[in-house]
Amino acid sequence: MSAMDGPPGLIDWIPNLLRGLGNTMLVTVLATILMVVLAVILGLMARSRRMPVRGVARVVIEFFRGTSLPIQLLWFYFALPMVGFQLNAIFAGVLAFGLNYGAYGAEVVRGAINAVPRPQWEAATALNLSSWQRMTRVVWPQAIPLMIPAMNNLFIQLFKSTPLLFAITIIDVMQMGEAFRFAGGNSTAMYLLLMVVYFVIAYAVTFLMNLAEAAAKKRLGQHEGVRSMFRTRKPVPQEVTP
Repeated sequence: MSAMDGPPGLIDWIPNLLRGLGNTMLVTVLATILMVVLAVILGLMARSRRMPVRGVARVVIEFFRGTSLPIQLLWFYFALPMVGFQLNAIFAGVLAFGLNYGAYGAEVVRGAINAVPRPQWEAATALNLSSWQRMTRVVWPQAIPLMIPAMNNLFIQLFKSTPLLFAITIIDVMQMGEAFRFAGGNSTAMYLLLMVVYFVIAYAVTFLMNLAEAAAKKRLGQHEGVRSMFRTRKPVPQEVTP
């Protein structure tokens, strides 16, 4: 748009925002998948009886939790090419976000598994279940509802951190909003729109995770189903007349 055209209108800028949102969601979805996979693998490794396996898991977890996400982004995209590894910007972003939040997710997985009551483990052993059967039939069904709320927080934090992608040349929805401001557009309207976009997506993710938690608890007989999510208070038990 030339200077003679005047400042852009918010409606006219929607296609640009959608292109930026496409990059934001692409990195968010792929990084979330990587995060979950790494969280499960590292979380299980951190509980291994073998010291070398636990040691590797602890080093990876503490390294990526203890270093800055922006530095990890810059390292993957700008430093690796100096040693012969050239990464696509999207791939570098997915890798950095997945490893960083996967390290936090590993502690969520480990803690949820450890929170399964010990008698449940003992009962599974008494039934002569194999290690795989104990994990898939007894432990995981009880651990998943415990880890969903914390995982949801990590999903939201990952999504809200995507404006950092600008550091490795990825134009996300936030940067498209900034470009609108630099072009002379209405900053108040644009930032309000961006807040609404982030809120709607974050709330949608939270709602889906609440559904997943309700379904997981219902399978264990610990939840009254999806309808209970919309109640403002717990039902009062009725007194039984003798």
